Formats: sequence, C-alpha cells, structure tokens
Amino acid sequence: MTVELLVNGERVEVEASPQTPLLYVLRNDLALNGPKYGCGLGECGACAVLVADRAVRSCAVPLSALKGRPVTTLEGLGTRERPHPVQSAFIARNAAQCGYCLNGMIIATVALLRRTNNPSESEIREALRHHLCRCGTHLEILDAVRAAARAGSPDETHRDHP
Repeated sequence: MTVELLVNGERVEVEASPQTPLLYVLRNDLALNGPKYGCGLGECGACAVLVADRAVRSCAVPLSALKGRPVTTLEGLGTRERPHPVQSAFIARNAAQCGYCLNGMIIATVALLRRTNNPSESEIREALRHHLCRCGTHLEILDAVRAAARAGSPDETHRDHP
C-alpha cells in the first residue's frame, strides 16, 4: 500500500504496510541513516526522531501512527554548512566517541529545548536517561546540552515544516 509521509519538510510516498516500523522506511526507502537500528524494541534511543516536536523511537512506531504529523530526522535538523544549534554544541563539546547513540541524544536534546528553554540539570538528565551510551562520553554530552540551552532556542528556520 502507498503511505504518504512528511519527512524533513518533504512529502514522500512509500510502498509499505501501515504496520511497518518508521525506522525501516527512513533507512531502507529514504536512505536517512541518522536514526540507527539499535535494539529494535524502543529501549536504547539510537533510532529517535522528532514527530512534531516530540522525540519518539522510530523502531517502535508504525507508519499508521503518524497520521500526517511531520517527522524530522538528524539529517533534517541542519546541514554540514549550517548545523542546528544543538548539533553545533555537540561538535564543539566533543560529545561523541563512536557516534552510535548520538542521533538519539541530539534528537532528545532538541525535543527538550523545544519544550523548555532553560532546563534544569534534572530535566536534562531525565530527557536523556533512556538513551543508552556505552562509550563514556556522558559528561561531554551533558555539557553539550547545557551549552545548547545557554545558546538559546533553535531559530524558526530549523523547526519542522508544516
């Protein structure tokens, strides 16, 4: 069946069952590799994307659950030439080692900052607590989130397209 999605500001059509996990379509059909396949159970956060302004686990979200809501992947946040402010903060703070968890951490941070301009330390930790990282860059990741929050809200040009 043909399913229409709004991904990174563009309308796309894919041939897939409505029960197909969003992650499979993003990676296999749309060649968007920011979201990673981690656990496949919605536990690790590597596959996180924004649906509207909410971080969701794309491995656990069937296409039928989207109902016209915009999806933003890591690729849709910014470009190499003009990274999103959160991406810039993660780069500046060296908040990556292997990079596998990074997609989810950045997506969760963007969602947090869209809800809360100046999050407390406990709000930051809560937003990231279900994102698994094995590399040991936790302190740098927390520092990057704080830096992104201090830099202010992402400007409107980086928000999901209607």
